[in-house]
Amino acid sequence: MAAHDPIPLILAQNTAFVWDVDDIATLRTKHGICGVLSGTLPHLSQQNVFLGVPLILMPEEVVYLVQKEIAVLIDDPAAYSTPSNFDLTSWITAQEESVEHQLSIAQMKERKERLAPGRAMSEEASRKRREREERNTRAISETTNGGTEPRSTFTSALSPAQAPISSAAAGYTVLIPTESNKLPWYQPSNERCVYTLLADTKKKGIWTFPSTLHECARCSIFRDLREKGYYIGGGIKFGGEYLVYPGDPLRYHSHFVASVHESPVSTLHPMEVVAHGRLGTATKKAHLLCGWDDETKEVSYLSIEWGGFG
Repeated sequence: MAAHDPIPLILAQNTAFVWDVDDIATLRTKHGICGVLSGTLPHLSQQNVFLGVPLILMPEEVVYLVQKEIAVLIDDPAAYSTPSNFDLTSWITAQEESVEHQLSIAQMKERKERLAPGRAMSEEASRKRREREERNTRAISETTNGGTEPRSTFTSALSPAQAPISSAAAGYTVLIPTESNKLPWYQPSNERCVYTLLADTKKKGIWTFPSTLHECARCSIFRDLREKGYYIGGGIKFGGEYLVYPGDPLRYHSHFVASVHESPVSTLHPMEVVAHGRLGTATKKAHLLCGWDDETKEVSYLSIEWGGFG
């Protein structure tokens, strides 16, 4: 068994996510697993160049980590139990207290800015702000059942995702915590949702990769390249399954575009060889043909580069 605590891979809709930044750093620095960041940064939400958590892993990366006993699979939907009325009420109360605390800080900051010399808001700006806050307040009161039902009755039947926010927050930006780890009814370490073997996840239907010969070949070739010290990323942009790097992709360009073949003697048309060679050379890479022999359980490689004639 591995000497360290296994990294939890959160499964949802047959996709594996990593949410903890320390786990993401460990996967990259110690195990050579990069994945793809897919989360929007809160303060840079209108761009997709710089992204944050969660990290989405390729299926081959998931299989490699589980087989190496580096990670375990967590069935995320099964990790949630039905919250008790006490837990739900406590959660709603904590949310409201957090909002009120943030509002008090924002209002205090606003008062200081108004009193600061040279930064006082004009009468017209103050009027427009008050009108905007009043409109937001009316809109919230209209959506919460017309504002006629008592608050305690309204909140008692709500789930955490439906918990109301005070109308006083209409003119301000407040932070609403969304981490499931802080919910008392979220228990990802429960035995019913933790899996250490891929066979068990296949039986439950929550993770079925690999299920075909081609997928098995992909996993075996990925593992062989990784054990040789290469870093591996997606290669669909360059006409292959993988991009093969000699080190961390943040420091190195890829040397190979790899394509996977289910057999070392599979048919390959001459035009495919030419296309792979020219495409790889045009992108300053060699094309790597990877063949998996399911009988001998061995991987063979053949690289193609365009040499040019005449």
